[in-house]
Amino acid sequence: MKKFFFLGLIGLMGLMGNVLIAQQLDPVKWKYSVKETSATEAELVFTAQLDKGWHLYSQYTSPDGPLAIEFTFEESKDYERVGKVMEPKPHEEMDDIFNCIVKSFSGKVVFRQKVKRISDKDFTVKGTVAYQLCNDGSCIAPEDHDFSFKVPGAKADVAGEEADTVAAATDSVAPVDAAVAVVPDNNTPAVPQNEGKHQNLLVVFLLAIGGGILTMFTPCVFPMIPMTVNFFVRGAENKRKGRRQAWFFGFSIVFLFAVLGAILAAFLGPEALYVMGTHWIPNLIFFIIFFVFALSFFGLFEIKMPEKWINSSDEQADKGGLLAPFFIALTTVLVSFSCTGPILGAALVGLTTSSTDRWVSLVTMLGFGIGFAAPFTLLAMFPQMLGNMKSGSWLNTVKIVFAFLELAFGLKFLQQADLYCNWGLLPRDTYLALWIVIFGMLGFYLLGKLRFKGDDEVKEIGTLRLFLAIADLAFVVYMIPGMWGAPLKGISGFLPPMESQSFNIEKIVAENTPAVGAGTVQVGKLPADRRYADKLHVPLGFEAFFDLDEAKAYAREHGKPVFIDFTGKTCANCREMEHYVWSDPEVKRLLNEEFVMVSLYADENTIELPESEWVKDEKGKTLKTLGRKNLNFQKTEYNMNAQPYYVIVNADGEVLTKENYKYDRDVQKFIGWLNEGINNYRK
Repeated sequence: MKKFFFLGLIGLMGLMGNVLIAQQLDPVKWKYSVKETSATEAELVFTAQLDKGWHLYSQYTSPDGPLAIEFTFEESKDYERVGKVMEPKPHEEMDDIFNCIVKSFSGKVVFRQKVKRISDKDFTVKGTVAYQLCNDGSCIAPEDHDFSFKVPGAKADVAGEEADTVAAATDSVAPVDAAVAVVPDNNTPAVPQNEGKHQNLLVVFLLAIGGGILTMFTPCVFPMIPMTVNFFVRGAENKRKGRRQAWFFGFSIVFLFAVLGAILAAFLGPEALYVMGTHWIPNLIFFIIFFVFALSFFGLFEIKMPEKWINSSDEQADKGGLLAPFFIALTTVLVSFSCTGPILGAALVGLTTSSTDRWVSLVTMLGFGIGFAAPFTLLAMFPQMLGNMKSGSWLNTVKIVFAFLELAFGLKFLQQADLYCNWGLLPRDTYLALWIVIFGMLGFYLLGKLRFKGDDEVKEIGTLRLFLAIADLAFVVYMIPGMWGAPLKGISGFLPPMESQSFNIEKIVAENTPAVGAGTVQVGKLPADRRYADKLHVPLGFEAFFDLDEAKAYAREHGKPVFIDFTGKTCANCREMEHYVWSDPEVKRLLNEEFVMVSLYADENTIELPESEWVKDEKGKTLKTLGRKNLNFQKTEYNMNAQPYYVIVNADGEVLTKENYKYDRDVQKFIGWLNEGINNYRK
């Protein structure tokens, strides 16, 4: 009996201790404020100030762990919530007591909730917040804390101001600083500014350099090598001048990316870069440039500047002139925008949001420019070493090989323009036929079976030339099955979409086989009259809506989450994700059975919207086409304008994952992300 008595006494003392701690220490103080974001929307700001040593737990902590913070809002006809309550990035660690990963906050914590005004009059947002607090020795679960926000009506001219309504007993808490937490979008947890200021910009810088280097191997950057090499080969006789020009060439690329790119974003907006990479006019211009250079390399004519320019250039060269390498760098940067534009556009979105994001964006652009310029600079210096070698027909051979490559890769830009305008000039099989012929002729040239002006007779094949010919002809053989619908994953980013293929064995089999699949969303089971289904398509084996409202309505009816696919007809990385990731059997099963898919094309500007569906962007410009509307929705709702970009939401538009998914060909990572959305939907 004594044992039970002491145990009971200890338990009672512990309970009383917790009560005393809660009453005496008051470990958390709350402050509520309203931040105006637009004429129709406002942001409710919850600020929790925790005493030293105390922790508050994330909304997304494990169900096996401590009690997660939960916000409950009273229903009202005056407003509607936009997305979920956003929270800062939590501290994560393995907790031995709960035996799971625990996500917690300490110090000053800021939560945010966007609301859309419905009423023109001032209104009040009320609700409660429930949470658990722990320190190293104990945990308490206070009573639900009531909150109240006074929000001006839609007609109130209070943009940019902040009206505070402070709860009782919290007057000592400092006013909310708008820089405490920068909210990037409706679903990504905000990063506290005190962490953001101390984030490792060096890591960002190094990652950006790596990204710039990898961009070298994209379909619209790699073909720029011939023009660069051709220019610096001609100037390799003067090593000192060539070295100086090479360095200035690299510096010019960095300058153009870091400075002119920032100016372009600041004055025209990040979408300007996106337009340069997708619109048919710049793509057609790039095709013409590549085609003209190819003809010149083949020896049809020689590209020369006017005599006055040549004489001026020679004078500049004698004085160490650097005009020519600058213009070569400018051409390189402009042509590369088809691949780098969307990437830079995503980084430049931060330029219009906050000063902190601006620094991150500028560091990213600077690193990207250095990484992009480094290989070109090395290639620009490389001809000086070639100059020590014996000159001869090999220089002409290099030029002819590059001519074939210019011709092949130039078609990439033509098909981009073709896709944008729906001309139908280059369907997938036609494009492949041209590549098979071009690379086949290149193989025969490397074997000495074809000769061009300036070539010597090939009496014997060197080892390097032989292996290049083998690799080239093997590539030709690899492409041939693509004429009958083989996926050709290795070059999927270069090719037109599979839907443009006129003869596809897999498609024929699929169309003549009854639709199969579990669940209510099956291939061949979506409504045939869904909007834009006659003009837009998704990969074979999938079906999707092309209008978000339709998809949400169907999802609500069938009780499924919505998989939003922000894509583009001219998006090479989108095709790679579809061929490498979506084709995985488990991914395909999940997308077909567990989700309602909707593909929102961000570059479909040939489809005009009815006037009732026109929208205005943040600058007040009226957007009248489907693509511009979708792109504006992606940018304003998710702070992203690059594709591919994937979001999982419920029928009310609430995001179901901690983060959205960008281009990443890790199949298991993608499957894990899909399952996260499914599990959160079922909760």
